[in-house]
Amino acid sequence: MNREAVKNRVLEILGIAPYFKEIMISSDPLEEKRGKIRRLISEEYAVLYDAIPDLPPLEWVAIRDAVRVLLTMVSIRSENLAEFSFLGYMDDLIHKESLEDVEKPSPGFFAELEHLLKGIVGGTGIYPDAVPAFLKHEGRRAAKLRSNELSGIARKAQKYMTRYSCGLSKDVDRRRSRNTMRILNHFGATGLEWGDWKWHIRHVIKDPDTLRSLVGLTDEEYEAVARAIRSDIPFGITPYYASLMDRDPKDRKDSAIRAQVIPDLHYVEKTNELQDCPDASMDFMLERDTSPIDCITRRYPMIVILKPVLTCPQICVYCQRNWEIDKVHSSKAAVSKEKLEEALQWIENTKEITEVLITGGDPLMLSDKRIDKMMFRLSRMKHVERIRLGTRIPVTLPQRVTDSLVRKINRFHNPGKREVCIITHFEHPYEITPQAMGAVQRFRRSGISMNNQLVYTFHNSRRFEASFLRHKLRQIGVTPYYTFNAKGKEETDRYRVPIARLLQEQQEEARLLPGTCRTDEIVFNVPRLGKNYLRAIQHRDVISILPDGCRVYEFHPWDKKLALSNTYVYKDVSIHTYLQRLRKAGENLQDYRTIWYYY
Repeated sequence: MNREAVKNRVLEILGIAPYFKEIMISSDPLEEKRGKIRRLISEEYAVLYDAIPDLPPLEWVAIRDAVRVLLTMVSIRSENLAEFSFLGYMDDLIHKESLEDVEKPSPGFFAELEHLLKGIVGGTGIYPDAVPAFLKHEGRRAAKLRSNELSGIARKAQKYMTRYSCGLSKDVDRRRSRNTMRILNHFGATGLEWGDWKWHIRHVIKDPDTLRSLVGLTDEEYEAVARAIRSDIPFGITPYYASLMDRDPKDRKDSAIRAQVIPDLHYVEKTNELQDCPDASMDFMLERDTSPIDCITRRYPMIVILKPVLTCPQICVYCQRNWEIDKVHSSKAAVSKEKLEEALQWIENTKEITEVLITGGDPLMLSDKRIDKMMFRLSRMKHVERIRLGTRIPVTLPQRVTDSLVRKINRFHNPGKREVCIITHFEHPYEITPQAMGAVQRFRRSGISMNNQLVYTFHNSRRFEASFLRHKLRQIGVTPYYTFNAKGKEETDRYRVPIARLLQEQQEEARLLPGTCRTDEIVFNVPRLGKNYLRAIQHRDVISILPDGCRVYEFHPWDKKLALSNTYVYKDVSIHTYLQRLRKAGENLQDYRTIWYYY
């Protein structure tokens, strides 16, 4: 767009809010405009909307939220934090003679501006004109009408969920049985060996040619895997998990499965850049600043993370700790006995610790004997009341969950004194298989609870996709625990979704399921500081919208009322860009129209 086209487009959008447009097109100095906008919103708009008798209550809520965002964005403090002036940028687009030294506004910026102003004037258009019929009645008549309406909502939700395949279905299970036979034939193995987890570890797939011969790869997938291996980026897929992939890579049912373990070219290229730059760090969560001793991470008063091993049976592309994860067969992946003992001694000496999360890597990569010794050490510490094992083994290698392993772990589960529980990562209903369910049930029958942490990415973010996962998890005995916003790591940008989409999913999709199926909390993991609960708007602010259409958030620390901690500034994913990716994937964007009004 040329300079005039940009100006005309901005003025066209500003026409949604004539009062705001009048201020912006004036020749007043920028600071005078800032003051007028604040007064307009604080005083005149309040009077204006108080005077509209027929304004529906929920439209008032939408106006309040949008006004709150605009007031925050035009503050000087927000501009300093975001290192960008939204107001100054708007002024430049309208008044500057030349935009050569000004970043061009993207379609995402125009879309954000348009929806923000629609929110401010009560023109979101997200609510039907007619009031629900049941509100016009009382008693049994109202109840019947409301029941009919709820049935309609439920049918619509269920229709969405039928779009997704679950690994428990007979058709999928038969297809995977054929996959298993093909993989066994390739390796010259037997069904007995397929049931041996150590066989899977020995035969982890670590090259693109083997993977292509087993499951089929697109040219881009093949190139990405080959370049990752040449660049020494950890890569590996268990034969079991490969059996979950469809033979034809164009069959999109398994896209979330593939995305877990097959890196895209952007990931490989960006990881290479970061590895080659001595000043760059892939430690997004700044664990180096929260590690008082090797193998330990501590962000909260009463819980620590213990990392005895830094690899997994297979490598997830968007792993939080990809900066320190080693290759599957690396002899250096398990920490030395000396280092582990020092970490255990630190926990023993830190009496305030009541809970230990053993993760890594995947701690179930260790032998039964090493797991038993580590659990025994922790069980002798009277102040440790809970031991959590963070593992994706039930998903990636359920054969590892043997009766022997469960007995080893279960003997430290002592109700009333000490709890042992499992935290796992099912990311898609296509990962839920009879074998995974069997692993879950072995733990459950021994009295050990199973909880799931979902990483919300582009590949499981379609309408009701995560809701269907939660529904199926409850059926196999796993309780939804957390839904994590994907980390803002540069190399995994294409996995991220806007925060607004997590909020929309929780309010409009998860909320429709029974309470037992929506027990997870949506969180943003703030580097160095810990979890920020997205459900509560008082823990964050939208402080700017950038020319590329990305919102900038200021997140508050969990301990903000207890200590004088810093806030954290975060650049989110563009809603417009995300929606265009959904459109390309075949989604109807009308289904997501309310996303703009979640902040």
